[in-house]
Amino acid sequence: MKKVLGCIRKACEDFDLIKDGDRIGVGVSGGKDSLLLLYALALYRKFSKARFTLVGLTLTLGLAPTDTSAIAALCEKLEVPYVVRETQIGKVIFEERKEKNPCSLCAKMRRGALNELAKEVGCNKVALGHHRDDALETLLLSLLHEGRIHTFHPRSYLSRMDLTVIRPMVYLPEKHVIHVVRELQLPVLASSCPANGNTQREEMKELLDALCRRYPNARELMLSALQNEAQYGLWDRPKD
Repeated sequence: MKKVLGCIRKACEDFDLIKDGDRIGVGVSGGKDSLLLLYALALYRKFSKARFTLVGLTLTLGLAPTDTSAIAALCEKLEVPYVVRETQIGKVIFEERKEKNPCSLCAKMRRGALNELAKEVGCNKVALGHHRDDALETLLLSLLHEGRIHTFHPRSYLSRMDLTVIRPMVYLPEKHVIHVVRELQLPVLASSCPANGNTQREEMKELLDALCRRYPNARELMLSALQNEAQYGLWDRPKD
């Protein structure tokens, strides 16, 4: 956990992610990334200079019965309140609309529902479990599918909702996420998404792996490009 917490602390310092008095809703899908984020932030609050509180937030997609009891037990152990919101997002995407490329719309609907739930329970921030490799894959997706150089930001303010989205694990490599989740035996839920493992993002993951087989330090160099605020401005540091 030392590396995980170190990466979170660096991201918090670089991008001013967490402040005194924050009430942070942690989006917990049940996947490895979100569960590690929940666990790590629960530890991080014990030595962080900023005093903050957490709430675990889970959305069901309505595709199959979702047993969240193991996540609830983890939250109880971590002393984090836990809220589950039932939705029909999956049914809308796959059964009603029958989307051929469902990921973008599904992500948009899930973000909207998660943000609304966060506001309902009094949060001023939402924390998402995106890690370093997610950021690099998004960069490749934007370049190859949209013709632009873009990825998500470590901190984004949503003015219409007066809500800030933070990604404390943006410096953490996915391989380390996998290792720590296995060591901690966190209760990862199997994905019920019909498109799981067959998406454009999965293609970018494979492409990134192929690049790193030929250029072993490709991930580090791409991360350096994201951090190069003066030249590229992809991850601008907060000015406020």
